[in-house]
Amino acid sequence: MGSTTTSSVGRAAVVAVALLLAACARPYVSPLAPPPHRDAIAAGYDAAWAAIVHALAKENVALRAIARDSGVIASDDFVAPIGVYADCGRIGDDLLEGEALVSFTLFVEPDGVHTNVQINSRMRTHMYRKGGSGKLRPTPVYQCASTGRFEANLLDTVRELVRH
Repeated sequence: MGSTTTSSVGRAAVVAVALLLAACARPYVSPLAPPPHRDAIAAGYDAAWAAIVHALAKENVALRAIARDSGVIASDDFVAPIGVYADCGRIGDDLLEGEALVSFTLFVEPDGVHTNVQINSRMRTHMYRKGGSGKLRPTPVYQCASTGRFEANLLDTVRELVRH
């Protein structure tokens, strides 16, 4: 009979410790993912395609796939500071800081004298910390959302290139 009481007390202690740890943990708050970035370029498909490829080269974005006939360009993952292209959320009140792995897929299609461009993004933490201090760490991996800055800058560069 003594062993039943001891095991009940032991289980109660384990549950109490687990509840205390859970109460002290800060929840991860992920950013809301924006919809894909869509825009129209005031140029024909050939000029817009050349300008997009040139703009990606100027930004030194490594490409994984480029298929002109289907209008798809996919970048490799590249590292960017959290907060520049990627919003990785927060843990409790502390923003995540550090580096994110980001990649983009562009869909380009002709539309008369214009060219429609859709940019999809995929982002996740690479090395991060909570707030402005502490050691950078790779795990756990958190999903991030685009700030829209890469997309806007890229399309501004493309518009500038098609004008010249």
